[in-house]
Amino acid sequence: MIVANQIQNTEKFEIDCGVSTLRLSERTHVMGVLNVTPDSFSDGGQYFNTEKAVCRAFQIAEEGADIIDIGGESSRPGANKVSTSEELDRVIPVIEELNGKVTCPISIDTRKAEVAQAAIEAGAGLINDISGLTYDPDMIDVASEYAVPVVIMHMRGTPQNMQKMTDYQHLVFDIYNELQYVVHLAIEKGITRNKIIIDPGIGFSKKTEDNFVILKNLDYFHRMRLPVLIGVSRKSFIGWKLNLPENERMFGTAAAVAISVLKGAHVVRVHNVKEMVQVVRIIDQIQISERESFVS
Repeated sequence: MIVANQIQNTEKFEIDCGVSTLRLSERTHVMGVLNVTPDSFSDGGQYFNTEKAVCRAFQIAEEGADIIDIGGESSRPGANKVSTSEELDRVIPVIEELNGKVTCPISIDTRKAEVAQAAIEAGAGLINDISGLTYDPDMIDVASEYAVPVVIMHMRGTPQNMQKMTDYQHLVFDIYNELQYVVHLAIEKGITRNKIIIDPGIGFSKKTEDNFVILKNLDYFHRMRLPVLIGVSRKSFIGWKLNLPENERMFGTAAAVAISVLKGAHVVRVHNVKEMVQVVRIIDQIQISERESFVS
């Protein structure tokens, strides 16, 4: 087991998303999830039409989200693949309707370069790729050409087979090294370092217990000197520990979000935006007060 050194999280991260700049060093940012899908593990079908999705997006913004993350393909383990045309039909009308009407940036949750490009042209300002830019060889080129920020998440394989790829020699080291390899590749191919956010991929090609280890050692990823995003909301490792279904995991999610912030996450990706904004604001204030107490 790793005991990560306490690394001072003092980097100044500012991510330009076009409509606004995310000043990630000033406070924890909240990414609100909007799944325009019939089969996502937690909220599939709730916003599976443009009108409902747009209404939810406005609500997410009103509840205090800093980013709205829109996805048209479920990434739950074993999820069915969605064609590019179907994914486009799901997400582009929503993004077009929101463009210019919300002040927070829109993120496109996709692993397909064609969808990412269309989303950017429709108004999205950030790419959130669960495959870490590895599924579609054109994704790096799209991100580089449009100069948009990217979230590089760690995952092995695809949602269809990722849970068969959970063997690690040294869990945190291996995830770190695999992420670092993709980051270096992205930079070599034209994505500037100040456009990159990393995500260790909670729940993706990880054993249940692995997710707790990652959270305990989340501060280790500060060694990469890049902002860190974490997605724990309602996930199965919480359900496993608490023996609760997806819609009853809010308090477990709050605990996981809290430790993520304390361990230095810059962005937390959540479904219950209003409640998790409250969680991170209190923890941010405690950390500010702690810093000030050392100064005084």
